[in-house]
Amino acid sequence: YFTLEVDILLYKIETYGCQMNIHESEQIAGILEYLGYNETDETSKADIIVFNTCCIRENAEQKIFGNIGAIKKIKKANPDLIVCVVGCMSQQKGYAEIIKKRYPFVNIILGTANSYKLEEYIKIIASKKKKTIIDIVKEEKPAIQEDEKTYRTSGVNAWINIMYGCNNFCTYCIVPYVRGRERSRQPEAIYNEFVSLINQGYKEVTLLGQNVNSYGHDLESKFSFSNLLKKLDEVEGDYRIRFMTSHPKDLTEDVIDTIANSKHICHNIHLPIQSGSSKVLKLMNRHYTKEDYLDVISRIRAKLPDCGITTDIMVGFPYESEEDFLDTIDVVEKVRFSSAFTFIYSVRKGTKAAEMEQIDDNIKTERIQRLIDTQNKITKELSREYENKVFRVLCEDVNPKNNDVVLGRTDSGRLVNFNGSADMIGKFYNVRIKHSQSATLYGEVVE
Repeated sequence: YFTLEVDILLYKIETYGCQMNIHESEQIAGILEYLGYNETDETSKADIIVFNTCCIRENAEQKIFGNIGAIKKIKKANPDLIVCVVGCMSQQKGYAEIIKKRYPFVNIILGTANSYKLEEYIKIIASKKKKTIIDIVKEEKPAIQEDEKTYRTSGVNAWINIMYGCNNFCTYCIVPYVRGRERSRQPEAIYNEFVSLINQGYKEVTLLGQNVNSYGHDLESKFSFSNLLKKLDEVEGDYRIRFMTSHPKDLTEDVIDTIANSKHICHNIHLPIQSGSSKVLKLMNRHYTKEDYLDVISRIRAKLPDCGITTDIMVGFPYESEEDFLDTIDVVEKVRFSSAFTFIYSVRKGTKAAEMEQIDDNIKTERIQRLIDTQNKITKELSREYENKVFRVLCEDVNPKNNDVVLGRTDSGRLVNFNGSADMIGKFYNVRIKHSQSATLYGEVVE
């Protein structure tokens, strides 16, 4: 008798950026699992390392460069290690060459539209036929790849890309340059994937797109986003549908009506405003004014009074005056967002805003602190309104700090901690909110 020792191949994926990148990393993981690799959290033990990159802000980019550089020692100790860089950062003009020059140990460099080729290229590198492969798709509308292998890592939640790319060209944003023009998936393909996920037991599905409200504009059938929502809502089962991100100029009345009349679509809308100043919004090329945005909010509130509305807000955009900033504060106080992702404007080379006159960093820092203080106060006040009321909560995970406490979200998107155990994950519970702390709610299960 003897034991045959078989080497277990390990992979590590480092993901940066948005939900789109998180889901694309699931597809990359699907490829690696299919090839026989197992996931590891220990970078030094990995046989293949994939950096799925983001370039939306400069500090994210610098962090990625630093982390790629740190692999040099590991690669030297293990020459067979395969290092891959994919995604938005490598898709930028000239960046593949920069990566190759700075980090010659990188084996595979891909952009945003062809990560599905990893399977083919990993086999080539592993067989020693080539040391380096660079493949960046430069088409504005690359073809959509269906039937991609996906290894889902989001627990009871699942993501579905319904479209790719963006046509808006906001002056601060590099997304249209690295993800191309808008391309919608066929509704049948989305529907089939959705039904498959519900049949597998997923309790929440989030539809993803740079601007989901634009879905279907490029399809011959002109099958709209509201049409898609209605079609998915008809699927039998006990589940929730969320979506992101919406553009204020494209959130139409029929989408609001569809949500209001649905059985499964969450009353939770992420609606980035970016700035409350009409002057700054024009400089951003956002195609709406402060008044337009407030009108959309009024229409949502009229038909979805319990809707949790979240947003993105940028501080310190070129030419933003104190008056412009106070317009932003005014919108925050009028809308009373459930929460807001706030950030300081970061210059991105290749965008129009990079050529504009920039604001002093000290002013940016002072303004964002005032904005955060304002939003935190509102969030705390809104949290108190949940107290002593019962909400249906999907149990998603165990609190990492306390195994006797589980985490979940209300329909409106608010995080709730309540007593429970791991066997409750993936089920809905009625939870009475006992108290709140900032954005977090604490409760107990009731019949």
